[in-house]
Amino acid sequence: MKFRSLAIASAMLFAGAAHAQSSVTLYGLLDTGVVYTNNARTSATVPNVGGSSWAVNSNNINTSRWGIRGNEDLGGGLSAVFTLESGFNVNNGQFRNGGDLFGRQAYVGLSSNKYGSITMGRQYDFIVNFVAPMSATGSGFGGNLGVHPYDNDNLDNDMRLNNSVKFSSASFNGLKFGAMYAFSNTAGQFGNNGAYSAGVSYSNGPINLGAGYVQINRSATTAANMNNNGAVPNTDGDALTTGGRQQIWAAGAQYMFGKSSASLVYTHSSTDNVTGIWQGGSTATGALGGNGSIKFDNFEINGRYFVRPDLSLGASYTYTMATFDGTGAAKPHWNQIMAQADYLLSPRTDIYLAGVYQRVGGGNGNAVFDASIYNFSPSTTNEQVIVTTGIRHRF
Repeated sequence: MKFRSLAIASAMLFAGAAHAQSSVTLYGLLDTGVVYTNNARTSATVPNVGGSSWAVNSNNINTSRWGIRGNEDLGGGLSAVFTLESGFNVNNGQFRNGGDLFGRQAYVGLSSNKYGSITMGRQYDFIVNFVAPMSATGSGFGGNLGVHPYDNDNLDNDMRLNNSVKFSSASFNGLKFGAMYAFSNTAGQFGNNGAYSAGVSYSNGPINLGAGYVQINRSATTAANMNNNGAVPNTDGDALTTGGRQQIWAAGAQYMFGKSSASLVYTHSSTDNVTGIWQGGSTATGALGGNGSIKFDNFEINGRYFVRPDLSLGASYTYTMATFDGTGAAKPHWNQIMAQADYLLSPRTDIYLAGVYQRVGGGNGNAVFDASIYNFSPSTTNEQVIVTTGIRHRF
């Protein structure tokens, strides 16, 4: 009898230990609310026809998503890890990211407590990892409403790199770094739609610093020759521009005082032989011609202050200037102000009131350079206002 009890206890102990060595976590976020948009286009082909819009809209601040994370302890500080993450629209249940099941992230790899991780799959670049958290947009407090024009610098995380191999270091006294390469995955076209990225970050007490770079090499400028098996296929809506080579540089600095923060962010992006730009959620809407190049410089200052533990106020100002030297050459510039109030009903549920105002000058009459905020309908003029109130829930 004693032997049987001992055997049962031992089996339970080993089962508990095995369970503790591996884990799978289901997580997610839902965001939806009512949105007011002025000067919204009502026609995709006639840019000066429009009106005001009231709508229930998903993904106002954060894109709704669900995902699965896994970790298996292999011993000696080494673990097998994976993440599968899917974006969707709360209002109608449809997939985002071109209808891909795990269009936000999908990767598997190994992680070492001492050295860092190596992962392979569909992943974010190091601008997203190291700079975006200091911006108001993307993983910052303002999310999608703080996006820079056309998300030209990917701080709002709209672009992922397929077929990528990524190394992310562990933290060495606050210093982290990493590099990744995304393959074209097409025979005879190694340099057509391959990409690479690198970045570094440093944290010391209340100070956070970060910098990153990403480059997409594309040799084709026509849809017929586009390699949609590559790092950034245009078919799933990931491409922020279409055309030739795209480069993005980004750097940021942040100072934390308690949970509150103040940040400065600078980014530069360019695309050679540009044919389209991400406007209203599509590069087809923002068609450009003339085989010219386009360059952007974005300067952002933002801050968030916790009035009390459950109530925060945030704001950002972004000045963007661009040069387009193709057909209808222009030097547009944007002034954008975003403000937000957020109230926590619980640690997982909050309600928000947020708004953004954008004004564009120097567009030279090109409708692509009318005001355009995130993937909402572009403006019929050089100005646009968006106001939203909604609810977010995390699980």
